[in-house]
Amino acid sequence: MPNGILIVNKPAGWTSQDVVAKLRGVFHEKRVGHGGTLDPMATGVLPVFVGRATRAVEFFTSAEKEYEAGLRLGVTTTTQDTTGTVLETRPVEADRAALEALLPRFLGKQRQLPPMYSAIKIGGKKLYELARQGKEIERTPREIEILSLRLLDGADDLYRFSVRCSKGTYVRTLCHDLGQALGCGGCMESLNRTQAGCYTLAQSHTMEEITAAEDPTAFLLPVDSLFADSPAVTVTAKQEKKIRNGAAIAPWDRDGSFRLYGADGAFLALAEGKNGELKTIKSFFEVD
Repeated sequence: MPNGILIVNKPAGWTSQDVVAKLRGVFHEKRVGHGGTLDPMATGVLPVFVGRATRAVEFFTSAEKEYEAGLRLGVTTTTQDTTGTVLETRPVEADRAALEALLPRFLGKQRQLPPMYSAIKIGGKKLYELARQGKEIERTPREIEILSLRLLDGADDLYRFSVRCSKGTYVRTLCHDLGQALGCGGCMESLNRTQAGCYTLAQSHTMEEITAAEDPTAFLLPVDSLFADSPAVTVTAKQEKKIRNGAAIAPWDRDGSFRLYGADGAFLALAEGKNGELKTIKSFFEVD
Protein backbone atom coordinates (compact mmCIF):
# COMPACT_ATOMS: atom_id res chain seq x y z
CA MET A 1 0.00 0.00 0.00
CA PRO A 2 1.46 3.42 -0.95
CA ASN A 3 2.11 5.74 1.99
CA GLY A 4 3.81 9.10 1.96
CA ILE A 5 3.73 12.74 0.92
CA LEU A 6 3.92 13.75 -2.72
CA ILE A 7 4.94 17.32 -3.53
CA VAL A 8 3.05 18.24 -6.68
CA ASN A 9 3.82 21.25 -8.87
CA LYS A 10 0.16 22.01 -9.55
CA PRO A 11 -0.56 23.17 -13.08
CA ALA A 12 -2.79 26.14 -13.89
CA GLY A 13 -6.38 25.24 -14.64
CA TRP A 14 -6.53 22.35 -12.18
CA THR A 15 -8.31 22.56 -8.85
CA SER A 16 -6.58 20.99 -5.86
CA GLN A 17 -9.34 18.38 -5.85
CA ASP A 18 -8.66 17.63 -9.53
CA VAL A 19 -5.11 16.71 -8.53
CA VAL A 20 -6.33 14.51 -5.69
CA ALA A 21 -8.85 12.72 -7.92
CA LYS A 22 -6.21 12.00 -10.56
CA LEU A 23 -3.73 10.70 -8.00
CA ARG A 24 -6.29 8.34 -6.47
CA GLY A 25 -6.26 6.59 -9.83
CA VAL A 26 -2.48 6.75 -10.23
CA PHE A 27 -1.83 5.16 -6.83
CA HIS A 28 -4.97 2.98 -6.76
CA GLU A 29 -5.57 4.37 -3.29
CA LYS A 30 -8.72 6.03 -1.96
CA ARG A 31 -6.94 7.67 0.96
CA VAL A 32 -5.52 10.75 -0.76
CA GLY A 33 -5.82 14.34 0.50
CA HIS A 34 -4.04 17.64 0.00
CA GLY A 35 -2.70 20.34 2.27
CA GLY A 36 -3.20 24.03 1.50
CA THR A 37 -5.72 24.61 -1.30
CA LEU A 38 -4.57 26.42 -4.43
CA ASP A 39 -7.04 28.24 -6.69
CA PRO A 40 -7.32 26.88 -10.26
CA MET A 41 -5.28 29.76 -11.74
CA ALA A 42 -2.46 29.22 -9.22
CA THR A 43 0.53 26.96 -9.76
CA GLY A 44 3.23 25.52 -7.54
CA VAL A 45 3.71 23.53 -4.38
CA LEU A 46 0.76 21.35 -3.39
CA PRO A 47 1.58 18.67 -0.79
CA VAL A 48 -0.56 15.58 -1.34
CA PHE A 49 -0.89 12.98 1.40
CA VAL A 50 -1.27 9.36 0.32
CA GLY A 51 -2.40 6.31 2.28
CA ARG A 52 -1.75 6.35 6.01
CA ALA A 53 0.02 9.69 5.56
CA THR A 54 -3.44 11.32 5.34
CA ARG A 55 -3.40 11.13 9.14
CA ALA A 56 -0.82 13.93 9.03
CA VAL A 57 -2.88 16.46 7.02
CA GLU A 58 -4.16 18.12 10.20
CA PHE A 59 -0.59 19.03 11.19
CA PHE A 60 -0.06 20.86 7.92
CA THR A 61 -2.99 23.28 8.20
CA SER A 62 -1.01 25.88 10.16
CA ALA A 63 2.03 25.80 7.87
CA GLU A 64 3.42 29.06 6.53
CA LYS A 65 3.40 29.56 2.75
CA GLU A 66 5.60 31.44 0.30
CA TYR A 67 4.44 32.77 -3.07
CA GLU A 68 5.50 34.76 -6.10
CA ALA A 69 2.58 36.83 -7.32
CA GLY A 70 1.85 39.08 -10.27
CA LEU A 71 0.13 42.37 -9.42
CA ARG A 72 -1.89 44.13 -12.12
CA LEU A 73 -2.50 47.75 -11.18
CA GLY A 74 -5.36 49.88 -12.48
CA VAL A 75 -7.90 47.04 -12.60
CA THR A 76 -10.43 45.96 -9.96
CA THR A 77 -12.38 42.71 -10.45
CA THR A 78 -15.11 40.69 -8.73
CA THR A 79 -12.69 37.90 -7.78
CA GLN A 80 -9.69 40.14 -6.99
CA ASP A 81 -7.78 38.37 -9.77
CA THR A 82 -7.77 38.50 -13.57
CA THR A 83 -10.28 35.63 -13.88
CA GLY A 84 -13.11 37.83 -12.60
CA THR A 85 -15.37 40.42 -14.16
CA VAL A 86 -13.78 43.86 -14.37
CA LEU A 87 -15.53 46.30 -12.05
CA GLU A 88 -13.38 49.37 -12.65
CA THR A 89 -10.28 50.55 -14.46
CA ARG A 90 -8.24 53.57 -13.45
CA PRO A 91 -5.06 55.22 -14.68
CA VAL A 92 -1.92 54.15 -12.84
CA GLU A 93 0.03 57.13 -11.58
CA ALA A 94 2.06 55.32 -8.93
CA ASP A 95 5.55 54.21 -9.96
CA ARG A 96 7.81 51.44 -8.73
CA ALA A 97 9.21 53.60 -5.94
CA ALA A 98 5.71 54.28 -4.61
CA LEU A 99 4.90 50.56 -4.57
CA GLU A 100 8.16 49.69 -2.82
CA ALA A 101 7.55 52.38 -0.21
CA LEU A 102 4.07 50.96 0.43
CA LEU A 103 5.06 47.33 1.06
CA PRO A 104 6.36 47.75 4.66
CA ARG A 105 2.88 48.94 5.72
CA PHE A 106 1.53 45.47 4.94
CA LEU A 107 4.05 43.55 7.04
CA GLY A 108 3.20 41.91 10.36
CA LYS A 109 0.02 40.75 12.04
CA GLN A 110 -3.15 42.29 10.68
CA ARG A 111 -6.79 41.57 9.95
CA GLN A 112 -7.70 40.71 6.39
CA LEU A 113 -11.24 40.67 4.99
CA PRO A 114 -11.78 37.35 3.12
CA PRO A 115 -12.97 37.80 -0.47
CA MET A 116 -16.49 36.82 -1.50
CA TYR A 117 -15.01 34.39 -4.00
CA SER A 118 -13.60 32.00 -1.39
CA ALA A 119 -14.51 28.60 0.05
CA ILE A 120 -15.21 29.98 3.53
CA LYS A 121 -18.60 28.85 4.79
CA ILE A 122 -21.08 31.23 6.37
CA GLY A 123 -24.45 29.84 7.38
CA GLY A 124 -23.60 26.54 5.71
CA LYS A 125 -23.00 28.18 2.32
CA LYS A 126 -19.62 28.70 0.67
CA LEU A 127 -19.00 32.36 -0.06
CA TYR A 128 -18.22 31.75 -3.73
CA GLU A 129 -21.60 30.05 -4.17
CA LEU A 130 -23.31 33.18 -2.84
CA ALA A 131 -21.07 35.42 -4.94
CA ARG A 132 -22.07 33.54 -8.10
CA GLN A 133 -25.68 34.34 -7.23
CA GLY A 134 -24.78 38.03 -7.16
CA LYS A 135 -24.93 38.22 -3.39
CA GLU A 136 -22.44 39.91 -1.10
CA ILE A 137 -22.70 39.36 2.63
CA GLU A 138 -20.89 40.72 5.65
CA ARG A 139 -17.65 38.90 6.46
CA THR A 140 -15.54 39.03 9.57
CA PRO A 141 -11.89 40.00 9.02
CA ARG A 142 -9.47 37.25 10.00
CA GLU A 143 -6.08 37.65 11.65
CA ILE A 144 -3.18 36.84 9.36
CA GLU A 145 0.50 37.64 9.33
CA ILE A 146 2.68 38.80 6.45
CA LEU A 147 6.19 37.69 7.40
CA SER A 148 8.04 39.06 4.38
CA LEU A 149 7.05 41.07 1.33
CA ARG A 150 9.54 41.92 -1.40
CA LEU A 151 9.21 43.46 -4.84
CA LEU A 152 10.99 41.33 -7.45
CA ASP A 153 10.53 43.19 -10.72
CA GLY A 154 8.06 45.06 -12.90
CA ALA A 155 7.14 48.49 -14.22
CA ASP A 156 4.15 50.57 -15.27
CA ASP A 157 1.03 48.58 -14.31
CA LEU A 158 2.46 45.06 -13.86
CA TYR A 159 4.73 43.96 -11.00
CA ARG A 160 5.91 40.74 -9.42
CA PHE A 161 6.53 40.30 -5.70
CA SER A 162 7.31 37.52 -3.23
CA VAL A 163 5.39 37.07 0.00
CA ARG A 164 5.76 34.74 2.94
CA CYS A 165 2.61 34.55 5.03
CA SER A 166 0.59 32.67 7.61
CA LYS A 167 -2.23 30.26 6.91
CA GLY A 168 -5.49 31.85 5.82
CA THR A 169 -3.84 34.67 3.87
CA TYR A 170 -5.42 35.53 0.52
CA VAL A 171 -2.71 36.86 -1.78
CA ARG A 172 -5.31 38.14 -4.25
CA THR A 173 -6.81 40.20 -1.44
CA LEU A 174 -3.34 41.52 -0.70
CA CYS A 175 -3.07 42.54 -4.38
CA HIS A 176 -6.48 44.22 -4.17
CA ASP A 177 -5.52 46.07 -1.00
CA LEU A 178 -2.19 47.23 -2.45
CA GLY A 179 -4.03 48.65 -5.44
CA GLN A 180 -6.53 50.43 -3.21
CA ALA A 181 -3.75 51.92 -1.12
CA LEU A 182 -2.08 53.25 -4.29
CA GLY A 183 -5.37 54.82 -5.38
CA CYS A 184 -5.60 53.02 -8.71
CA GLY A 185 -6.99 49.62 -7.77
CA GLY A 186 -5.33 46.30 -8.45
CA CYS A 187 -5.82 42.58 -8.82
CA MET A 188 -3.74 39.41 -8.97
CA GLU A 189 -2.35 38.51 -12.40
CA SER A 190 -0.63 35.24 -11.43
CA LEU A 191 0.28 33.15 -8.40
CA ASN A 192 3.00 30.55 -7.94
CA ARG A 193 3.49 28.89 -4.54
CA THR A 194 7.21 28.33 -4.07
CA GLN A 195 7.08 26.81 -0.58
CA ALA A 196 4.49 25.28 1.73
CA GLY A 197 5.70 24.50 5.23
CA CYS A 198 9.02 22.68 4.86
CA TYR A 199 8.37 21.65 1.25
CA THR A 200 9.79 23.60 -1.69
CA LEU A 201 9.30 23.87 -5.43
CA ALA A 202 12.64 22.09 -5.93
CA GLN A 203 11.11 18.97 -4.33
CA SER A 204 7.99 19.05 -6.50
CA HIS A 205 7.00 16.94 -9.49
CA THR A 206 4.72 17.82 -12.39
CA MET A 207 1.58 15.82 -13.07
CA GLU A 208 3.17 14.72 -16.34
CA GLU A 209 6.18 13.27 -14.49
CA ILE A 210 3.97 11.50 -11.97
CA THR A 211 1.52 9.97 -14.43
CA ALA A 212 4.29 8.85 -16.78
CA ALA A 213 6.40 7.22 -14.05
CA GLU A 214 6.72 3.45 -14.05
CA ASP A 215 6.72 3.58 -10.24
CA PRO A 216 5.15 6.82 -8.95
CA THR A 217 5.65 5.68 -5.34
CA ALA A 218 9.32 6.58 -5.86
CA PHE A 219 8.27 10.24 -5.63
CA LEU A 220 6.70 9.82 -2.18
CA LEU A 221 8.46 11.44 0.76
CA PRO A 222 8.16 9.68 4.14
CA VAL A 223 5.44 11.09 6.39
CA ASP A 224 7.97 11.87 9.13
CA SER A 225 9.52 14.49 6.81
CA LEU A 226 6.64 16.73 7.93
CA PHE A 227 7.94 16.61 11.51
CA ALA A 228 11.62 17.19 10.79
CA ASP A 229 11.78 19.95 13.43
CA SER A 230 10.91 17.46 16.20
CA PRO A 231 13.85 15.44 17.62
CA ALA A 232 13.99 11.74 16.70
CA VAL A 233 13.87 9.13 19.46
CA THR A 234 14.37 5.38 19.04
CA VAL A 235 12.31 3.57 21.66
CA THR A 236 12.96 0.21 23.28
CA ALA A 237 10.90 -2.87 22.50
CA LYS A 238 9.03 -2.41 25.78
CA GLN A 239 8.33 1.26 25.01
CA GLU A 240 7.24 0.41 21.47
CA LYS A 241 4.68 -2.04 22.87
CA LYS A 242 3.26 0.77 25.01
CA ILE A 243 3.11 3.10 22.02
CA ARG A 244 1.30 0.48 19.93
CA ASN A 245 -1.19 -0.06 22.76
CA GLY A 246 -1.84 3.67 23.17
CA ALA A 247 -0.18 3.88 26.59
CA ALA A 248 2.16 6.62 27.80
CA ILE A 249 5.89 6.12 28.39
CA ALA A 250 6.94 7.07 31.91
CA PRO A 251 9.07 8.35 33.43
CA TRP A 252 10.08 10.86 30.74
CA ASP A 253 12.35 13.82 31.44
CA ARG A 254 12.05 16.00 28.33
CA ASP A 255 9.27 18.35 27.22
CA GLY A 256 8.28 19.01 23.62
CA SER A 257 7.30 16.98 20.57
CA PHE A 258 9.29 13.96 19.38
CA ARG A 259 9.39 11.58 16.43
CA LEU A 260 9.31 8.02 17.72
CA TYR A 261 10.97 5.13 15.86
CA GLY A 262 11.13 1.43 16.50
CA ALA A 263 14.38 -0.53 16.66
CA ASP A 264 13.92 -1.41 12.97
CA GLY A 265 13.81 2.29 12.04
CA ALA A 266 10.07 2.37 11.30
CA PHE A 267 8.32 5.64 12.14
CA LEU A 268 5.80 4.93 14.88
CA ALA A 269 4.30 8.17 16.10
CA LEU A 270 4.52 11.85 16.86
CA ALA A 271 4.49 12.23 20.63
CA GLU A 272 4.61 14.95 23.28
CA GLY A 273 6.67 14.94 26.44
CA LYS A 274 4.96 16.70 29.34
CA ASN A 275 4.62 16.30 33.11
CA GLY A 276 7.04 13.38 33.22
CA GLU A 277 5.25 11.36 30.52
CA LEU A 278 5.56 10.83 26.80
CA LYS A 279 2.14 10.53 25.16
CA THR A 280 1.25 9.83 21.54
CA ILE A 281 -0.19 12.77 19.62
CA LYS A 282 -0.75 10.72 16.47
CA SER A 283 0.32 7.21 15.52
CA PHE A 284 1.55 6.31 12.04
CA PHE A 285 2.48 2.63 12.34
CA GLU A 286 0.66 0.14 10.16
CA VAL A 287 -2.08 -1.78 11.97
CA ASP A 288 -1.99 -5.52 11.40
